[in-house]
Amino acid sequence: MIEHTSKAEDDDDFRFANNLEQRYAEVKIDVTVKYIRGLPHVTVPLPSRNERCQFALRPVSHNVGDFLTMLHEEDRGIDRAAVLTKEGVRISSACSIENLMDDSFWLHINDKQYHVMPPIRDKITSEELTKIGDVRVLVAQLYEALHVGEHQIKKERELHEKLEELNSKITPLEKRKSELEMQAVRRTNILTWVGLGFMSVQFGIIARLTWWEYSWDIMEPVTYFVTYGTAMAAYAYYCITKQEYVLEDVRDRQFLISMHKRAKKQGLDLAQYNQLRREIADVQQDLRRLRDPLYLHVPAVPKKYYDECDSLDKENTQSTKAKIKNILCAATKRLKK
Repeated sequence: MIEHTSKAEDDDDFRFANNLEQRYAEVKIDVTVKYIRGLPHVTVPLPSRNERCQFALRPVSHNVGDFLTMLHEEDRGIDRAAVLTKEGVRISSACSIENLMDDSFWLHINDKQYHVMPPIRDKITSEELTKIGDVRVLVAQLYEALHVGEHQIKKERELHEKLEELNSKITPLEKRKSELEMQAVRRTNILTWVGLGFMSVQFGIIARLTWWEYSWDIMEPVTYFVTYGTAMAAYAYYCITKQEYVLEDVRDRQFLISMHKRAKKQGLDLAQYNQLRREIADVQQDLRRLRDPLYLHVPAVPKKYYDECDSLDKENTQSTKAKIKNILCAATKRLKK
C-alpha cells in the first residue's frame, strides 16, 4: 500500500509538471517588467483595444489590488483579472508590489494567461544598510555644522533688519499715540470725578430733604425710586453695551471711546499701528526662538544674556568649529575600520 501511494504521488507530480510545461509553451510572454528610476513599469496587452499599455507601480505603497484596479480602469472590457503564483495559487490583493516582484507569477486577464518574469534585483544586506545609514548621519551632521549656523546668523540679521524697519515706522505713531493717551486718560479721570461729584450732590439733597425740609416718612419712597432708577440705569447700560456694569470696565470703555474719537480727528490710523505692533511681536518671537539653547545645541543660559548678540555669535562660531572637528574625527575612525 505504501509503495502504491508513493507511485500515485509521483504520477501526480509528473502530471502537474507536464501541465506547467504545456502552459509555458502555449502562453506567449507578452507582459514585461522593466525598472525605470527604481520603479517597476509593467507593460500589459489590453484585450479590448488590442494594444499594449505601461503601468508605473510603486513597490511599497502599491499592492496587487491597486494594480488590478488600474487594469480595470484602463480597459473596461476586462471582466476578470487575477494574479497567481507560478504554482497556480491566487495572490492576495493586499500583497505589496515589492513582494510580488521577488518571483515570477501568472497574470490572468479574461481568458488569457500571461507568464510574468520580473528582472532579478540585487538586494541590499542589513550590514550595507547600516553602513549607508551611518554615512548619511555623518553627512547630515557635517552639513548642519557647515551650513545651519551660517543660515541661522543670516536669518537673525534679516530679522534684526526687519525689526529696525518696523521700529522706524512705528516711532512717529507711538509719539502721537502717547499724546492721545494722555488726553484720553485726563478726560476719563475728569468724568470719573464728575460721577463722584454727582453722587455727592445727590446724597446732600436727599439728606437736606430728610432732616430739614421733610421727614423720613416722606423721603423713604423717594429714596426707593432713586435706588430703583439707578438699577434701571445699570441694566440699560448692559442692554446697550452687552457688558456687565463694572466700574473698571466702564472706565476702560470710556477711555477707548475717547481715544478713538481723538485719533480719528487727528488722522491717526490705529489699525495700522496695531498691525505694526503685531508684526514687531512676531519678529521678536522669532528672535527668541533662534536664540533658544535647544535650537543652538548649547547649554541653557540665563534669560538676561539673550540680548547679548556679539557674545552669542562668538559662541556659535566656536561650537560650529568643534562640531566639524568631532564629525571629521568620527568619519576618519570609521573609514579606517
